[in-house]
Amino acid sequence: MNEYIYNRYSDYLKNKYGCRVYKLPISIPVSCPNRINGLKGCTYCDESGAGFDNISGVFSIAEQIYKNMEYIGKKYKAKKFSAYFQNFTNTFLPLNEFEKYIQSACVDNIVELSVSTRPDCIKYEYLDALKYVSNKFNVDITIELGLQSANIHTLNKINRGHGIAEFIDAVMSIKKYGFKICTHVILNIPWDDIYDCIEAAKIITVLGVDFVKLHSLYIAKNTVMAKQYENKEFNICDIDEYTRRVSEFIRHVSKEQYFERIVSRPPKENTIFANWGRSNWYLRDYIESYMLKNGFYQSQLCNYMQGKALRLL
Repeated sequence: MNEYIYNRYSDYLKNKYGCRVYKLPISIPVSCPNRINGLKGCTYCDESGAGFDNISGVFSIAEQIYKNMEYIGKKYKAKKFSAYFQNFTNTFLPLNEFEKYIQSACVDNIVELSVSTRPDCIKYEYLDALKYVSNKFNVDITIELGLQSANIHTLNKINRGHGIAEFIDAVMSIKKYGFKICTHVILNIPWDDIYDCIEAAKIITVLGVDFVKLHSLYIAKNTVMAKQYENKEFNICDIDEYTRRVSEFIRHVSKEQYFERIVSRPPKENTIFANWGRSNWYLRDYIESYMLKNGFYQSQLCNYMQGKALRLL
């Protein structure tokens, strides 16, 4: 599809680095503050912490990177890479361990580090450590924050453990260091509606978030949400409603944001619901076709900042 619909993260990377850049997921021994001391974590989170694609953490950071480089480099003819600390909450590690792992990832052909964490786990000493690594090894830093929903009641329902204020505080703190920010949002959480999705788009835009990952909720086995789903405690919207939500989200963000994805890529196994039984490629194409058919595109409804939302009587 050649017509403009939204800004793609892959294009951003290609324009910045002059070639394709691929993310290499990394496993390190880290958990989450929402999964300790009797806390059960987010209701949708399984034991992998979204790290189902990762190479086993029994390998060193360098070994994981080189194994991934060899495979992806041959398959996609990639020359530059981003080291992606993906699973759980990486800034929950003790600071000295965090610094060790981050520096270990700065090997040849790594041009960027992506660090996944929670909005309530951003501390200045960890940002200082990332700034030091960025300057010393000449790598760019992106911090990935899971917001998931802009509805505080939904966040409580899924036992997220933080609110909207923590997300705003995290973004403001990170921006002081000049790092890029990627925000994750799930657009078909059962307790959200399309207006919650639009509000998330607006919050992300006014805060100046750089990148967005939109997720279609998938339900992993042996999670709290799996039990709720099996007990029919909620309904998941259909594929057409999800398509409308993605479209409205994209239409409400500014021209400056880039989308890393607009649907999830669930694991092939260990799920009881995923993408309405469709592949992520099918769902992505379905959404893009819908937007093209209706003449929808990014920033089309970004008309709410600098007093533009004022309704004159």
